[in-house]
Amino acid sequence: MKIYYIGVLKNESKPAHELCAEKDLSSYSRFTRDSYGEFMTLFSKTVAERTKPGQRQDIQEQSYTFHAYGRSEGVAGIIISDQAYPALVAHQLLSKVVDEFLSLHPRSEWATSNPSIPLPQLKEYLVKYQDPSQADSIMKIQKELDETKIVLHKTIESVLERGEKIDSLVAKSDGLSAQSKMFYTQVSGPSLSPLLVIDADINFPGALGKEAELLLCSYVNQYFWT
Repeated sequence: MKIYYIGVLKNESKPAHELCAEKDLSSYSRFTRDSYGEFMTLFSKTVAERTKPGQRQDIQEQSYTFHAYGRSEGVAGIIISDQAYPALVAHQLLSKVVDEFLSLHPRSEWATSNPSIPLPQLKEYLVKYQDPSQADSIMKIQKELDETKIVLHKTIESVLERGEKIDSLVAKSDGLSAQSKMFYTQVSGPSLSPLLVIDADINFPGALGKEAELLLCSYVNQYFWT
C-alpha cells in the first residue's frame, strides 16, 4: 500500500492552483521522477476542478486512485494512492489535512492570489500514513464519513467534460516541462491509458509491453545520456 501525493488545491476557478503539496517519488527511477511529479500535479488539478463543494469522490486509473474532497471555502484536498490503500483511511486523512490547512490559512490569505503556502505537517503525514493503521488516531470525522457517499469513477476521462481529452490537457498544460510532454507523446498510444503511460518506469520493465518499454528507453537515452 502506498501514498504518492497529498495536496490542497484552490479549485473555485480554472485552472486549479496547487496551494501546498508533498509527493513521495522514491519508488520511481531518477530518470522519470520529475515527470511523475509534474503529471501528479496536472491530474490532481484536473480532479480538483471537477470536485464540487461537499463532494467526496475516488477516481481509479490503472494502479492509481485519486481521492478527492471538496470544501465550500473553495479548496479541494487530493490524495493519490495505489488501489490497495483503503479509501476510508484516505478520506479520513483528507479531512484532517484540509481542516488543518484552513485553520492555519483562512480564505482571506489566498482567495485573490495564487500563492504557494507551506504546510510542514504534510511531509510527516506522507510518511506516517503509509501505514493505514495510523489512521486509528483520526476519530473526529469517522461518523461523517460513515454517512457520506464516496462517488467512484473508473477512469480520469469519466470526470472530464464532454469533448475533453487527456491529450489536450497535457498539450495545453503550463505545468509540464517539454521533457514530460515529449515523454507522454513518445510512449502514449491508442491502446495505452494516460496514467499507464506515466507508470512506465524503468524500475518495472515490461509494465507497458516491449514496444513501449523500448520507447521509454529511447526517451531516457535521448534526453539524459546525450
